[in-house]
Amino acid sequence: MRNKNLLDIYTILTKKYKSLNWWPIDKKYHEKNKTDPRFEIITGAILTQNTAWSNVEKSLEKLKEKNKLDINSIIQSKPKELSEMIRSSGFFNQKTDRLREISMHISNKYNQDLDKFFSKDFKKLRTELLSLNGIGPETADSILLYAGEKPVFVVDAYTKRLCQRLPIDVEIDYDSIQKHFEKELSKKYSGEELIEVYNQFHAQIVIFAKEFCRKKPVCSNCPLSSICDYTNKLL
Repeated sequence: MRNKNLLDIYTILTKKYKSLNWWPIDKKYHEKNKTDPRFEIITGAILTQNTAWSNVEKSLEKLKEKNKLDINSIIQSKPKELSEMIRSSGFFNQKTDRLREISMHISNKYNQDLDKFFSKDFKKLRTELLSLNGIGPETADSILLYAGEKPVFVVDAYTKRLCQRLPIDVEIDYDSIQKHFEKELSKKYSGEELIEVYNQFHAQIVIFAKEFCRKKPVCSNCPLSSICDYTNKLL
C-alpha cells in the first residue's frame, strides 16, 4: 500500500473541479431583506443532516418564501409552522427543535449578533456548538468553516469512504481523519489560504464521491484512478 499524499489529491481534484463556490447562499435574498447570509449556512448545515442537498434547497426556498430565514423569524415561528416549511428535508420535527435551539442560543447569549458569535475563539465555539441538541462534529465544523470562516476541516461520510478506498493511512473516525487532513494541508497553506483550501477540498470530495466514488464506485475515468489501490485491485 502506497502512502497517499493529500496535497497531490487536492491538486488532482482542483484540476478536475476548479472552484466550487461552496457553501451556496442566496445573496440577493439577504440584500433585499437585510438579513445575515451566514444564518442561511447555519440553517443549511442542520437541515442537511441525513438527507440530500436537493431536499434542503426545497426547505430553504420555503423559508425564503415566508421571509423566515433569519434568527428572529425562526424564534418567532410556531414549531408546527416551521416544521411544515422544512418538511422536505426529513426528520422535520427534530430539525425544527434544533433550528429553534441554536437560534435561541445565539439570541440569548449573543443578542442575535453573528459577528459577536463568530468572534469567539473557534475551539471554544466548537465546544459550545457541540453542547447544543443535535449538533454533532460535522454540523458544528460546517458552521465554523463555511459560516464562520474558521480553519477547521469538515469530515463526512464521503471523506471516510475516500480514506478507506484509496486508502489514506489513517484511522477511519472523525477526529483522526480531521487531524490528519489539517496536519498535512497546513504544511503548505496557512491563514486565509488554508481556510479556502479546507473549503474547496471538502466540497471537491463531496462532488467527487457523488460522481465517481459512490457506494458502488464508477472507476472508469476516475481522476484518482492512478493512485487508488481500490481501482487497481479491479484491474
